[in-house]
Amino acid sequence: MLKPCLFLLQFLSTVSSSSTTIPLGSTLRASDRNQSWSSPNSTFSLSLLPITPSSFVAAITYIAADVLVWSASNNDTGDALVVDSGGTFSLLPNGALRLINGSGSIVWDSDTANRGVSHASIDDSGNFQLPDNDGFPIWSSFDNPTDTLVPSQNFTVGKILRSGSYSLSLDRSGDLNLKWNDTVEYWSLGFNSSINGNLSSPRFMLRSNGILVGLDPSFSSGMVNMAFSTDYGEGNDVFRFLRMDGDGNLRIYSTSGNSGAGNVTPTWAAVTDQCRVFGFCGDMGICRYKDSNPVCGCPSLNFELVDVNDDRKGCKRKMKIEDCPGDVTMLELEHTEFLTYPPEVSDQLFTLAFVACRLTCLQSGSCIASTLVADGRGFCYMKTPGFVSGYQGEVLPSTSFVKVCGQAVPNPPLYQDTSGKDKDIRLQALVVGGVVLATLLALVAVVISFWWWFYREKSGHTSAKYELVDYASGAPVKFSYKELQQSTKGFSEKLGEGGFGAVYKGTLPNRMVIAVKQLEGIEQGEKQFRMEVATISSTHHLNLVRLVGFCSEGRHRLLVYEFLRNGSLDKFLFTPNESLNWQNRFNIALGTARGITYLHEECRDCIIHCDIKPGNILLDEVHTAKVSDFGLAKLMNPKDQRYLSLASIRGTRGYLAPEWLANLPITSKCDVYSYGMVLLEIVSGRRNFEVSPETDGKKFSLWAYLEFEKGNVEAIVDKRLAEVNSEQVLRAILVSFWCIQEQPSQRPMMGKVVQMLEGIVDIERPPAPKLVAEGSSHGTTMTLNSNVSALSTYATSNAPSSSPSFMNIEVPPPRSSRDMTKESSSLLGLK
Repeated sequence: MLKPCLFLLQFLSTVSSSSTTIPLGSTLRASDRNQSWSSPNSTFSLSLLPITPSSFVAAITYIAADVLVWSASNNDTGDALVVDSGGTFSLLPNGALRLINGSGSIVWDSDTANRGVSHASIDDSGNFQLPDNDGFPIWSSFDNPTDTLVPSQNFTVGKILRSGSYSLSLDRSGDLNLKWNDTVEYWSLGFNSSINGNLSSPRFMLRSNGILVGLDPSFSSGMVNMAFSTDYGEGNDVFRFLRMDGDGNLRIYSTSGNSGAGNVTPTWAAVTDQCRVFGFCGDMGICRYKDSNPVCGCPSLNFELVDVNDDRKGCKRKMKIEDCPGDVTMLELEHTEFLTYPPEVSDQLFTLAFVACRLTCLQSGSCIASTLVADGRGFCYMKTPGFVSGYQGEVLPSTSFVKVCGQAVPNPPLYQDTSGKDKDIRLQALVVGGVVLATLLALVAVVISFWWWFYREKSGHTSAKYELVDYASGAPVKFSYKELQQSTKGFSEKLGEGGFGAVYKGTLPNRMVIAVKQLEGIEQGEKQFRMEVATISSTHHLNLVRLVGFCSEGRHRLLVYEFLRNGSLDKFLFTPNESLNWQNRFNIALGTARGITYLHEECRDCIIHCDIKPGNILLDEVHTAKVSDFGLAKLMNPKDQRYLSLASIRGTRGYLAPEWLANLPITSKCDVYSYGMVLLEIVSGRRNFEVSPETDGKKFSLWAYLEFEKGNVEAIVDKRLAEVNSEQVLRAILVSFWCIQEQPSQRPMMGKVVQMLEGIVDIERPPAPKLVAEGSSHGTTMTLNSNVSALSTYATSNAPSSSPSFMNIEVPPPRSSRDMTKESSSLLGLK
């Protein structure tokens, strides 16, 4: 039954039940801007779209966001074909679909003349077709894609998405491949390793929920999930599409149906490191990062840009090797790699030492550059003329050599881009040196004045650097390891320990008390670590712990935070002699939600915490909640990889979302799940994963929902609380059950959580959360087991005949599921 089902799925994705019919002889004219062929619900339209006042392309667009999803294009380059203002796009009486210039010349043809085309149609999925009298498509835009795929559009063997020199194709083994010039394969994604036997007809499809799936009749499950957009499953009005971009990267984009033109956001990229795209900076160009953005430059001042207005077109030697009147030398480029991907047959691979890798290329007439990969294998790649694509980065373990004429003239630091014009280097050096010297003298004067003023006011000798901590919170201070050793008295006063390292108390020379976290497993280089810390320190919110500074010295990686005297929330929730009143608890719950909302929805880049728990919620003198460790997930995963090995996952028992266990992508909804567990603990004062005779041997979070179903809300609330706000308690309990739903799409966004807690929006009755066992481990932090079993579902038919009143709210005993819904809803006027 599987093959017929898949055939039916493919057929339904090709032929829509609702489409607009365009009769033979119909014509779109560039001179009439109001003409278009639109789908029945006006989601997509085909028109002659102006790209300049006198240039037009025949294109299908997603109307709500003005996204171009297909165009009549050149098959070799993928470039859209252009006509002038007299151009037409016509469906001729013989069935041919043609783009014709004002002069009458044919620019593009569908090659369907006299093949039985009866009409044209465009449906609500964006597919434009030329069917025959039986409805069979002779030609369709879905079968002739350009650079974009929309949901339900099949991508099969033989089809190509093309953009300039780059293309996406699918081979018989079920692998998606990105290629440069149809030769160099620099990225691949496949599902054939999970399939036994040969694939009969592999294909890919982007689903409307943002998941890229692989399909084949030989699949036992029908489909395999291969890639996820960061917003997968979010919103019913989100339109997503897959595009082969001109920079060589394949991306999934998302746009809200109400967003308007231009508000399109990339939510997944095939190549996470853009500089790894072959040919991104052209022949002999070097790709590097500047403020986290890829930029292109030349290997040295011996080169100049081919086009000063477009640095991606590569570089050329100022003096060709064959025209060199003197000696030829080798320019050494540290931390630089000339990319090598199979099947580059022009490359030669040797196992050579550092000096030999340079000399062998120098002495070879066919070699123009070489790369020594310092990964222990000693591989030396010889690059021959044709195309050389470079990548330079502080953490690359490679050294490269380039053949140049005469003396090698290295670039200024960080590969400043050359303009191709000769400059007076000596004069430039004198000017720069003078400016630097004057700046240093001014800084010395400022520091001396500042020190003199501070010494006069106080008896201590506090460095100006520490004083800046009090006034320039936006700029993290770089500390030496020795300074932090002294401030913490040799790391002697330990405040606690978490999944990312231990925390110690310290005092700066200006008497500011700090908390110093020693990070474990952070292997970034100095430049990358500082860039990440700068990103984290730019986050400012009342409910986030302030980052004071950092240390990146040798293998030492430390973060310096403000010290909060009341410590972490878990001390007040789970210590018998410590407690908080209900209003403090509710304010902490609300403040924590606001802090997480800021990380998810208000920062420039969404920061996923990955370890929300009471131990990471700190309290100041007035018990204001401040989320800590909010940047450590970003530091631990510098390339923002969405798929993590289960063996390397760090989390805390009782707070991990089911996605960690099911090998699904980690999104902000994981933090929502963890927050829901914390919220339940704030209400109950008990750890959600604990079992006891009182909970009938069940996890507390599961037991709590059962009690809620019975109407026994009082049993969930911490017995230490003398007075509570009943309305706030019930809101908190309902929100917590929504947050811990198994399906991420059922959990609310954190901004919605804040609104529900504040009572701004009504809260619907949550379904029963299907909790998942998280394996076992000793201690708080754990490494997950891959063997996971789901807890069985439960029934509530044996509810007690009566239940006590709760905080002046009468909760009648439930008589049925429908009655329970009405009664619980009536407590707050819920829907």
